[in-house]
Amino acid sequence: MKRTPDTRHPAPESAHPINNPYSAPFRILPGNKFSYMSFRINVRKIVLVTVIQFIVIILFAQPGVPLTKWTADGNAYYQVEKGEIVKIELPSQNKTVFIAQKQLTPKDSTKAIVPRSFQLSVDGSKALIYTNAKKVWRYPTRGDYWLLVLATGELKQLGKGRPESSLQFAKFSPDGKKVAYVSEHNIYTEDLSTGKIKKITSDNGTKKLINGTFDWVYEEEFFCRDGFRWGPDNKTIAYWQIDANKIRDYYMLNTTDSVYSKVIPVEYPKVGEKPSPARIGVVDVNTGLTKWMKVPGAPDENYIIRMEWSGPAEIILQQLNRRQNESKVIVCNTATAAAKPIYTENDEAWVATLNEWRNEVKGWDWISSGKEFVWFSEKDGWRHLYRIARDGRETKITNGDYDVIDLLNVDEKSGYVYFYASPVNATQKFLYKTRLDGSGTLQRVSPMGEEGTHFYEISPNGQYARHVFSNYYTSPLTEWVTLPDHKPFKADEDISKKIKPENKQKSNTSFFQVTTEEGVTMDGWVTKPKNFDSTKKYPVVFYVYGEPASTTVDDAWGAGTNFLYTGDMAADGYVQVSLDNRGTPAPKGRAWRKAIYKKIGQLNIRDQALGAKQVLKWNYIDTTRVAVWGWSGGGSSTLNLMFQYPEEYKTGISIAPVTSSLYYDNIYTERYMGLPQENMEDFKKGAALSYAKNLKGDLLFVHGTGDDNVHYQNAEALINELVKNGKSFQMMSYPNRTHSISEGEGTFQHLAALYTRFLREHCPPGPRTEEEVRANSGKKGF
Repeated sequence: MKRTPDTRHPAPESAHPINNPYSAPFRILPGNKFSYMSFRINVRKIVLVTVIQFIVIILFAQPGVPLTKWTADGNAYYQVEKGEIVKIELPSQNKTVFIAQKQLTPKDSTKAIVPRSFQLSVDGSKALIYTNAKKVWRYPTRGDYWLLVLATGELKQLGKGRPESSLQFAKFSPDGKKVAYVSEHNIYTEDLSTGKIKKITSDNGTKKLINGTFDWVYEEEFFCRDGFRWGPDNKTIAYWQIDANKIRDYYMLNTTDSVYSKVIPVEYPKVGEKPSPARIGVVDVNTGLTKWMKVPGAPDENYIIRMEWSGPAEIILQQLNRRQNESKVIVCNTATAAAKPIYTENDEAWVATLNEWRNEVKGWDWISSGKEFVWFSEKDGWRHLYRIARDGRETKITNGDYDVIDLLNVDEKSGYVYFYASPVNATQKFLYKTRLDGSGTLQRVSPMGEEGTHFYEISPNGQYARHVFSNYYTSPLTEWVTLPDHKPFKADEDISKKIKPENKQKSNTSFFQVTTEEGVTMDGWVTKPKNFDSTKKYPVVFYVYGEPASTTVDDAWGAGTNFLYTGDMAADGYVQVSLDNRGTPAPKGRAWRKAIYKKIGQLNIRDQALGAKQVLKWNYIDTTRVAVWGWSGGGSSTLNLMFQYPEEYKTGISIAPVTSSLYYDNIYTERYMGLPQENMEDFKKGAALSYAKNLKGDLLFVHGTGDDNVHYQNAEALINELVKNGKSFQMMSYPNRTHSISEGEGTFQHLAALYTRFLREHCPPGPRTEEEVRANSGKKGF
């Protein structure tokens, strides 16, 4: 769940994540998850990227842009350093200044512009510099753009006359003579020789007709932001138009920035509401006339989630029906607007899409001179790669009982495709390759002995890669390697020589599997207290997410830790445990991931509870001190565990939870739950509100009143249920904070202190003897 830049209704500054490690480019889900192993903060999905991804993103990322800015030939890359853009040659790693700070200083100023990212024209003669970035919901995708002519040093700002920091997704035409960009939901072109600016789309006088970008829910759930593509003829642009006029606004209140409250409207389609109608147009940049593609199906009953040019007069797109259980690849003739489906896939649950797996929108991976493309499908029960021809014929590339986690590089020259997979251990991730024609066997590229989580950025030519590795006892290590031999550029960067096996023995975190009484085997990690005494009884704190947006049990640095606890949980005497139930996106096959269909709040909760039941049999666990906590989707799971299994879970801390899926958006919820008009009973059975009357333990729940993702109404509905049923609880609302609850001075520190104090008070730390447990089983605060 995320948002896209919205200059129509920009959230107040206090409603935007500030630049700290717990917000900015990250998101939380309830879609949002919050796992320390994943740091994306959008809650209900507080999706936490792995710590490795977290670090890499912090160092290199610009949302929607590859982490590494490669040269066209893949033999070098660029990066921003100290206000300049440098070029690093590979494999020598020789560094030269490509664009100096002096070149970034306007004539009428002594202050250089600070580049956030940049792009080159196809011929390399011009650079487009992005600066002064501002957030639109999650990401800083609106800002200012400057044109630098490298030969002459001419530097000028584009979009003169447009509001400051209102330009989005600027890009050169193929011939480098024009730049197109979005500003306030319309597309503009600017002639670089004359400076003439032309508006080429129309919003019909409404702020809710969106051209070239997307509404809140498309950005949040499909990760769509950049909504236009230059045509290869330099004369046309293909773009999305989203009509959010029929989408009702959800009104948030900013009550803190002035004496009078300010209404913050967000076009937010709740589950059960029809999608924003979307269509694809091709506009003539000279005349401003748009030809709308005749894509089959009602625009308000389907989604268009990917689109790009696939020929001189042809675009290709992917369409999902509203239930997201049918996917069509459609080719459109831009001259006639005729649309022809060439590939269709159906699933009894939902069709897993590239957007869903990658959390970003990428183009098609074309091969065979544009005659075929590489595709993902779970049709045989596992996530595999296929070659799809333009006539729909398919050839399977990968085979076996394992999942392709993600595609990294198609090296057609060598005949290989590189991808992530982990056939043996679902908590880990490695680089593999196989023959692109489907004739090869699975070959591991990540070195043996480096067991954990690997992250790669592979050069376009497939010869080099930035490699980051970590596991639960090894902090992130980085090296540059050649491929396919995986040889480090420099001996002193060799990761294999830096891993210390003895740290595994010293770690008090370990991974395990538990099988429930229903035969479900789940992965988990456990962190034992320091100075552990197996004859004593310790309190256990379960960390949970449990929804289809994220896992929590990942063998990466940060596993077994708690980012909210102000202190050392292991030193204080807590056992920490996390389990990944069915329905989480682990590489365990389609059946595992889609078992949760229409059963969020039911199947995942039962798996968690029955898994915990096995953990509570461990002889060193004090079953009178059992706590559970989570954020976003994890907050929802926490409530359901406290309410549905009140005898097992004594203490709960729920942050930014969805208390009923009926309060969440249509794309995420209908994908995993179906339509409430057809499936209302399961919505009720999965809602924490339905079980609030069962609360017996100590509950703290936390919510930001400015949460545009999981609305504050979730908290108020829960309060009403608990009050109605005479239940005591503690609650903390953070004024005008978003799903990340990170904005404002001291906010995170306050939340952490609150969390820690409540946990220590209601689930006291430290070992107890059997006799002490029995003697104090009915007491609190012992």
